Amino acid sequence: MNNFPKIIPVFPLSNFIIFPNTTVPLNIFEPRYLDMVNDSMKSNKLIGMIQPKNSKNEKGIPKLYHVGCLGKIISFRETEDGRYLIELKGVIRFQIINEINTDKKYRSVEVDYNDYLNDLNVENGKLNFSDLELIFKDLKSLFQKRGFIINWKALEKQSLTETINALAMASPFSLEEKQILLEAKNLNIRKNKIAEILKTYIFDNYENTTIQ
Repeated sequence: MNNFPKIIPVFPLSNFIIFPNTTVPLNIFEPRYLDMVNDSMKSNKLIGMIQPKNSKNEKGIPKLYHVGCLGKIISFRETEDGRYLIELKGVIRFQIINEINTDKKYRSVEVDYNDYLNDLNVENGKLNFSDLELIFKDLKSLFQKRGFIINWKALEKQSLTETINALAMASPFSLEEKQILLEAKNLNIRKNKIAEILKTYIFDNYENTTIQ
């Protein structure tokens, strides 16, 4: 097992998840997260991405979900106006043990990776892309109705793992639904969870703007 840090800085971001072996761009501009990226670049370049809950603790700070994903900064650029444009690649999911009190402006947590060691193994999907298109026909419709543009031809060139994870990350699902997908133990469970979530949408009017 790789020696991942037991204490990591975390970037709480609502409706945003990453999976292992996926890469996402981030625009960093808040001072506390500029500090976090600076500190990370000086050490192991690792940052934990996690979703905050809608509820808050006794100090008025948003509570965090228990599962997130450790990411590594693989690209870094500073803009003229002081922002950081980074690319973060998912490495392995983690479970929070507890939050650590530090003198930093950003939050740090103690984590455990044992439940997600399989993230380090590349999964080879057995479905071909035509099967995937059939499975996600309702997702394609939902994306189109919400104005989400997905290049399905480009997805054909990716592995099944990359495709399903990319769709899960980009989906117009709720914060809670995305968290369910993040916590799914493996690719097959995640695929089935997406299908289950979609069943709750196909009976609704896609034009109804109150759907979250």
